[in-house]
Amino acid sequence: MDGELGAFLRSRREALRPEQVGLPTNGRRRTPGLRRAELATLAQVSVEYLTRLEQGRDTRPSPGILAALAEALRLDDADRRHLQQLASVDQRRELCAGGRPFVSRTVRPQVRTLLEALRDRPAYLLNRLGDVLAWNESFDRLARPLGLLDDEQPNLVWFVFADGRAPEHFPDWSDLADQQVADLHRLRGGDPATDAFAERLDRTVGVPFRSRWQRRPVAVQSSGVRWLRHPQVGALRLSYETLDLADDQQRLVVQQPADADSAAALDRLLGRRPGGLRSVAG
Repeated sequence: MDGELGAFLRSRREALRPEQVGLPTNGRRRTPGLRRAELATLAQVSVEYLTRLEQGRDTRPSPGILAALAEALRLDDADRRHLQQLASVDQRRELCAGGRPFVSRTVRPQVRTLLEALRDRPAYLLNRLGDVLAWNESFDRLARPLGLLDDEQPNLVWFVFADGRAPEHFPDWSDLADQQVADLHRLRGGDPATDAFAERLDRTVGVPFRSRWQRRPVAVQSSGVRWLRHPQVGALRLSYETLDLADDQQRLVVQQPADADSAAALDRLLGRRPGGLRSVAG
């Protein structure tokens, strides 16, 4: 399998149209985006070297080469950070080649205590595959009517892509789907379990997942606001904050109402007195 660094470079080359870099568009093109020779010329590297990078046969580009490729590919800030991260991971991988990555499903008691302490706010814990490992009662009341917790071992990524109810519940489903794929890529780190999970999603879902997996969206947001159509209380705007638990390779997500109407609706859903929850935004 090609390395992540090479696959990422190739995905961005194929997504860049010739006219975006001042090249003529006349003539028939067998592949989308820029040709390797065109990118090599723009970045002032040899076609042979660029081929080795894209095929994963060279994983140690210099900072100067990375900067030249980022400039030639017109990468935005998020893509540049991701490119640097991939290069750093590839260069460190040989140091831990003897170790075998694993997907953590163990929840530390301290994390469970923290979840319970957040009783007034829906909160849940994910591992890098999107398995929902633990959650508090507020999240149970929010998510169970959606169907997210129907499975014995619920998985957020699988629900978003493979459950037909997800697009109905999430008006910004496309952005949410991009974020799930971006998280999978960001936390992948050469893990065969992630690749196997992606292959299962590819076979089950097809193009909606496959196109994103190949496109490699990277604009991951650790916080923001998401719309939700809840079957019991209607429209909700929920802000979210994501805390990375680096030692566990897990993420704690905490949700809060983003406006007064959502706060009132969440109060009703959680069975709390009106005004018990404050919104975090106007």
